[in-house]
Amino acid sequence: MSDPIDTRLLDKRVAHRYLKKSILDEKEYERHLKGLQDLADRAVPIEASMDGDESDDLDEEDDVEGGDEK
Repeated sequence: MSDPIDTRLLDKRVAHRYLKKSILDEKEYERHLKGLQDLADRAVPIEASMDGDESDDLDEEDDVEGGDEK
């Protein structure tokens, strides 16, 4: 039995980098992904808002670089 994969290498945001550098074995990575449980039925929808974010309160002309200054 092979050693377990270092979980830091499994983050999908960086795994491709480790695969290219041969730090992470592609076959082991694929085997890991196939072994993951499907937890979609346990997902909970959430809502988020950015209340109080002053950048959302700007007019369109204020967002344009070089616009009229008051």
